[in-house]
Amino acid sequence: MIYQFKIQIKGIKKPPVWRRVAVPSTFTFERFHDVIQLSFGWLNYHLYRFEPKPMDRGLVISIPSEDDWEPVKHARKIKLKDIFNSEGQTYMYIYDYGDNWEHEIKLEAILPENALKAVCLAGKGSCPPEDCGGAPIYEEIKRILRETPETPTAAHYRDWLELAPDETWEELWPFNANEVNEELRLL
Repeated sequence: MIYQFKIQIKGIKKPPVWRRVAVPSTFTFERFHDVIQLSFGWLNYHLYRFEPKPMDRGLVISIPSEDDWEPVKHARKIKLKDIFNSEGQTYMYIYDYGDNWEHEIKLEAILPENALKAVCLAGKGSCPPEDCGGAPIYEEIKRILRETPETPTAAHYRDWLELAPDETWEELWPFNANEVNEELRLL
C-alpha cells in the first residue's frame, strides 16, 4: 500500500509551506522522518517527534533517550501502517524543539499500489532557514524584509541569510520537486 500525505508547516502564510508525498505504508517513522527532512529541505540538525496533536503525550514516536520524561515509542520499530489506517487521519511532526516547527500530516489517500521508494508529488513554499526561531520569527523576518528593506534590521537578516539586497529567501531556495525526488531516490 502507498500512503499519500499532505504535510504542512503550521504558522507560515503567504506562501504556505507544504509538501505532498507518496510513501510506502511499510516505512518506519524514522524513514518517514527522513522523507520529511528531504522533502522540505531541512538539514536534520535537530531532534524530532511524531504525536497525535501538539503537546499530546499520549503516543509519542521518536528516538528514545535516557533523558525522556515520557514514554516514547521507537521510530525505528513503528511502521506507518501501525498508526495510519483511514483517509483524513492527521498526526503531527515536530522538528527542532527550540524552534518548534510543527508540521501537520494528513493522510489524503490510501492507494493499493506497491512501491519501495517515497516520492514527492507536489509542494509549495520554501523551507524556512534552520535556527531562525520558529514560525512566528520567520514570518517577522519576511515582513521586515518586505516592508522595511532599508533598515539595519533588514540588513542584518540579509547578511545572516546571505541574501543580495534584491533577493528573497523564497527566490534563493525555491521548492523543486525534481531535486527532492533525486534526494529521495538515494533514501
